[in-house]
Amino acid sequence: MSGSGTRATPTPLWTPDPAVVAASGIAGFADFVARRTGVPRSDYAALWEWSVTDLPGFWSAVWDYFRIDSSAPYGEVLGGTVMPGTRWFPGTELNYAEHALRAELSGTAIISVDEDGREVRTGWGELRRQVGSVAKWLRERGVTAGDRVVGYLPNTTHTVVAFLATASVGAVWSACGQDYAAPGAAARFTQLEPVVLFAADGYRWNGRAHDRRHETAELRAALPSLRHVVHVPVLGLESEADAAASWAEVSAGTDEPVFERVPFDSPLWVLFSSGTTGVPKGIVHGHGGVLLEHHKLLGLHLDLRPGERLLWYTTTNWMMWNIAVSALLVGATIVLYDGSPVHPAPGRLWQLAAEHRAVLLGVSPGYLHGSALAGIAPGREHDLSSLRVLGSTGAPLAAEPYAWVRDNVGARVQVVSVTGGTDVVSAFAGSAPTTPVWAGEISAPALGVAVDSWDAEGRSVVGEVGELVVTRPMPSMPLYFWNNPDGTRYREAYFDMYPGVWRHGDWVTRTPHGSLVVSGRSDATLNRHGVRLGSSDVYAAVDSLPGIEEALVIGVELPDGGYWMPLFLVLREGTELDGELRASIDGAVRNRASPRHVPDAVIAVPALPHTRTGKKMEVPVKRVVQGAAAEKVVHRHAVDDFDALAYFSRFAPGGRAAEAAGRGEVT
Repeated sequence: MSGSGTRATPTPLWTPDPAVVAASGIAGFADFVARRTGVPRSDYAALWEWSVTDLPGFWSAVWDYFRIDSSAPYGEVLGGTVMPGTRWFPGTELNYAEHALRAELSGTAIISVDEDGREVRTGWGELRRQVGSVAKWLRERGVTAGDRVVGYLPNTTHTVVAFLATASVGAVWSACGQDYAAPGAAARFTQLEPVVLFAADGYRWNGRAHDRRHETAELRAALPSLRHVVHVPVLGLESEADAAASWAEVSAGTDEPVFERVPFDSPLWVLFSSGTTGVPKGIVHGHGGVLLEHHKLLGLHLDLRPGERLLWYTTTNWMMWNIAVSALLVGATIVLYDGSPVHPAPGRLWQLAAEHRAVLLGVSPGYLHGSALAGIAPGREHDLSSLRVLGSTGAPLAAEPYAWVRDNVGARVQVVSVTGGTDVVSAFAGSAPTTPVWAGEISAPALGVAVDSWDAEGRSVVGEVGELVVTRPMPSMPLYFWNNPDGTRYREAYFDMYPGVWRHGDWVTRTPHGSLVVSGRSDATLNRHGVRLGSSDVYAAVDSLPGIEEALVIGVELPDGGYWMPLFLVLREGTELDGELRASIDGAVRNRASPRHVPDAVIAVPALPHTRTGKKMEVPVKRVVQGAAAEKVVHRHAVDDFDALAYFSRFAPGGRAAEAAGRGEVT
């Protein structure tokens, strides 16, 4: 494959402000490292090169610079560099929640806002009180280190408190947003056998209140391991379960939180994969790895400082929620927004950023694209003078929005496009206050991340598309997958293609000037509006509908920065893809999976291609739809019906628009 969109001598769209650089966390860290090692590394490229060459030196510097507190000083930083299975800071014991709540600040820790503009401000002292109360309630009910506590909750302060209380007792947290129906949430939570469920009565979206008490009852029935349920009244509705405890009673205590220090690699939370190939995989991250990665990401790369405010639009089941909460680690205030980003108008997030004086606003590429199409000019319509960084992640950011931000938000605002993953709950590449920004490119690899682009033979390539790989370990790589004691699924997920090297599943180009360009997923994960979704959730909703023989859904990154998620169907004889069937499909997907899973187009096709073992070929279909020749995607002998794969070429650029705009007839 050829390279994408880089020039021999590109001109940056944005360059660092010397005043901002001088006051930045990364400049302070570079000075700290220079004093420690005797070697100045003020240039970002030199600092990165050292960070991935001397892993013990770099990560011990991060530990000391951010004053990570453990029961005993660390000795060894890491026991070898073989992946998977690297052990970090063996012998140390610490607690994530203790660090999140250690800031001695008198201001606001959390600002929670809903669609209707209702606002709840929680000070640092009040946050500690609530966490202490909920943690004591958990302990009194026998919850101990290693037990699982789950939340079926929207993005409100309750969720942050429940998580921090769980972490403080050493228990393991996992959350799922309420846009997931009960079967989707159960597919994740049943694997964990949780003992406590925090569940809200509902959430608001697009001007409507969604009562989820029935879904909660269905979810409870699917979790026989539960010993206790806590009812969280986000909408103000009464609990329909007599045995449920109320949030008011659980959080009413006055006890200071007590933190159970646990080994560095003790599980903190379980995040779930999208479920592309079946049941979602439970990805387990540890207290220590998250502490180090998130201090580095938020305190150095994103340059958040005590008292500053972060607003990152996210749901509770996306890894960006976990990163946003970690802003507490550096003493920053988190602004939580629960609702549609475009209700009641496309500029809702810009308005919130202005009202709350956010220095960092995080959105998806789709939101930037939509803002441009809506013709708004946020920098002229709102006071965004506090905004220093505009983060974008969840999908590749095309070149056009960079110039739009410069012209309509502000030339001094740094656009930080980030690539990372739920898998490491951090970034592989992004920016820093000291790195230039080129339109359509990610400025640089993240510190401590030995990221590269490899071809199929495992050779490093520059200027052409390859697989995104990480050649040396990161502290926040998964401890393991849940219910996979021998590590087979973990190794197959990341280390099968290049043994001993992490292969992430993204197409990436490394440019001669050190930036990266991500072209999209090389696997079949759907990635809509910055939130990863599972194709299996769509199939579970659609496959049971009458008249449908088989379905295949893909997500296609478009050259203009858009995203197209079509659902292809093979219909049973005598079935027509009429308005009634389309409505049934939309309703089934919306109710059994989530509104985010509803496809952009439903199109009937004569057949679907499969591997010889019967697996639907989602990735090859996606690549053909993106314009690759079927002959270049797979060998003919690897597919059961090569003509079925070649058929999808009509949906490639030049043919897709006409077909999608039609009524889905087979042609």
